[in-house]
Amino acid sequence: MTDHAVFATTRRVLLVVVVVIQLGLTLPVLVTYSREASWVAFVLLSSVLVAGFIAELPAVIALPGTALVLVASILATTALPHAASFGPADWAFGLVGWYVLLLLIERPKVAMAALAAHIAFSVAWFLHDGNGDIGTAGVVILSGTSLQIGVLVMTRVLVRDARLAAEAAAEHDAARTREELARQREQDLRTGFAGQLGAVLPLLADLADEVVSAADESTRLRCSVAAVQLRRLFAENDEVPDPLLHELTACVDVAERRGVVVSLAVSGTATPVPTEVRRELVAPMAQALAAADGRAKVSLLRTADEVRVAVVADAPGVLPDGGSPALVTVETSVHSGLVRSEARWRTT
Repeated sequence: MTDHAVFATTRRVLLVVVVVIQLGLTLPVLVTYSREASWVAFVLLSSVLVAGFIAELPAVIALPGTALVLVASILATTALPHAASFGPADWAFGLVGWYVLLLLIERPKVAMAALAAHIAFSVAWFLHDGNGDIGTAGVVILSGTSLQIGVLVMTRVLVRDARLAAEAAAEHDAARTREELARQREQDLRTGFAGQLGAVLPLLADLADEVVSAADESTRLRCSVAAVQLRRLFAENDEVPDPLLHELTACVDVAERRGVVVSLAVSGTATPVPTEVRRELVAPMAQALAAADGRAKVSLLRTADEVRVAVVADAPGVLPDGGSPALVTVETSVHSGLVRSEARWRTT
């Protein structure tokens, strides 16, 4: 339940209380102790009843309405018969307090100030008029105001509990969302790993069944390509500011561990690149580095319109088939023991 719902429900209950008291208890007393000022006060209070039907009472209505209620309180109190304060004829004392709550239930500080002003004037009139029973006055003031203040406090407690419940529900929803995102991410990672390992598993199976020999140059090339692909796959899932450069560096690291001397040149600022595009940009360079034997130069160029990944490497062998990219443009050539490969992706 929201704050709005708590206040709207409380106002409806207070509206019922006010109507019952005013028509069932106050009206007979008013007829018995009929005075013109008392009827004016009764009409003023009745005119405020319409505010009880408003679910969320704005200050432009609540505050003038409260002032009207306090004026009615003054009129009704000053019209009392001699020494009748807090007695049967004092119909307005308790009723005014309920009207204050009806108008100011969302504003407890203002409500307390209005109740205090109402009680202070009633007590002052009681002392001014004289000949009243102090004990009876104390009982009436305590019983009436304690119940009204209790309603005010209970409403604040309900509002606090409603906010705590809303926060708990929001936290629960957020936790479920995080859990679902983590589950989806794990599933995506497994799918990605399965797809990338598709080229590695047949190689491992062939080695295990001795279909191919580790001494064969083509087998070593397949192993080198698989190592670079796996290293790039691991780097793909790292949380870094520049994922593309991070994946390139990971592939370079694998080549350097094989003894290839690699230089890496980077130009331009980091540009957001989708994961699938990064895979296709890095793949030709990774294959060239896997086949490299000696030296290699890798370049990353980023402009406002394009991202390029290029490599020039000593590669006396034949490059493995990297498939047909769908998102980038790849140009590869092998000549005189050098392999040149460039992958381009248009950002616009």
